Amino acid sequence: RMTGPRQPPLTDQQVRIVPAHEASWEDLGAIFGTTDAGQCQCQCQRFKVQGWIWRDSTQEQRTASLRAQSGCEDPEAASTSGLVAYVDGDPAGWVAVEPRIAYPKLRTTRVPWTGRSEDKDDENVWAATCFVVRKKYRGRGLTYPLARAAVDHRHLAERRNGGRPRVTAREGRRRARVSDAVSGLRAARAAADRDGARNLRRRQRRRRRAAHGVRAP
Repeated sequence: RMTGPRQPPLTDQQVRIVPAHEASWEDLGAIFGTTDAGQCQCQCQRFKVQGWIWRDSTQEQRTASLRAQSGCEDPEAASTSGLVAYVDGDPAGWVAVEPRIAYPKLRTTRVPWTGRSEDKDDENVWAATCFVVRKKYRGRGLTYPLARAAVDHRHLAERRNGGRPRVTAREGRRRARVSDAVSGLRAARAAADRDGARNLRRRQRRRRRAAHGVRAP
């Protein structure tokens, strides 16, 4: 919950965003360590693994996985799993963005595919699955530059790799270009809106029944 005086929106001059492998693990830990408990516990692994593997994993294992995937402190890493945002040099935010095929759990999640008919194995489609902003920077518009940077991430990778994405054993099939860095976000928002509207209508019906002395089912 936001407390204290409202802070002004962030300016482009204040914000710097880099691939996570160009950031320190300490900086990424500062972002996750000062957010909400759920985000800290997840460590951006919820969509990385299927069912029982997620349930049986420990906090230490999830943290180790995030560190390996992000490649923090390894500027020569062939890939990374997200971007880190700094505000006036202070680590402030994170977005997880990779080729969609890097998130196996998305294949069995209903929301991203609602109203869509496409190949789930299309490696040309990327997905942004998580935005994390430190509490003291919330409400200042940091997710907007993070989203723009996610879309441009392919171009950053190309410059690092001499003009084209470098494919290694670690990369597997990650040869994709970014064509949809926010895959599923609109569908998720629409589904949440529909659920909220249904719940509101249900509450209104119950109130009307109670006002007329009719027991709600």
